[in-house]
Order: sequence, then structure tokens, then C-alpha cells
Amino acid sequence: MIYLSHFSFPDAEEEMDVRMEIRRTCYDSFYPFQILSKHQLSMLDFEPVTILYGGNGSGKTTALNVIGEKLGLARDTPYNRSNFFEDYIHLCSFEIGLPQSHWL
Repeated sequence: MIYLSHFSFPDAEEEMDVRMEIRRTCYDSFYPFQILSKHQLSMLDFEPVTILYGGNGSGKTTALNVIGEKLGLARDTPYNRSNFFEDYIHLCSFEIGLPQSHWL
């Protein structure tokens, strides 16, 4: 089992730096770029309970897909990907925490 302390996503500036390096013009989507940053989500701090909430299109599923991919979690269901998914994952980072039983 993995206990996350926090997970960091790239901010808008980091995303733009990568997008400027990519000179591919035949794509109309750079998913997951600009999904989380447009909502100013740059980090999730995990506590004993973490709740993601928001309307449709706010990035909840995208955030979970990015976290799962970065952690290399086994998955059975298909999820949205693009040719730029790995570029985005490379910009993310995480910190492992201790299980709750060690917090006392």
C-alpha cells in the first residue's frame, strides 16, 4: 500500500514551457495539459481523509488518472490519454508519507 503525503502537478508556466518545446502542429488537444492548471490545482496534500469534489469537467478524474499513472498503479479500466500524457506525467512529483498508525 502507498501512503501519499502530497502530489504535485505542474503549474501553467511549467506546462507552457513544455508545450513550447513541442513543435507538433497536427494535434488539437494537449490533454492533460491545461486541465488542472486552469483551476489552479498545483498540489494535493493528503490527510487521513481526502475528498475531491467539483462539477463536471473540473479535473477530478484527470487528477486521479495522473496520480495513478505516475505511481505505476495497476488499472483495469481504460482512461483518457493523449500523445502528451507521458510529457505531463514527467512534470509531476509526489512524496510518500507514513501510514496513519505511525502518526501517533
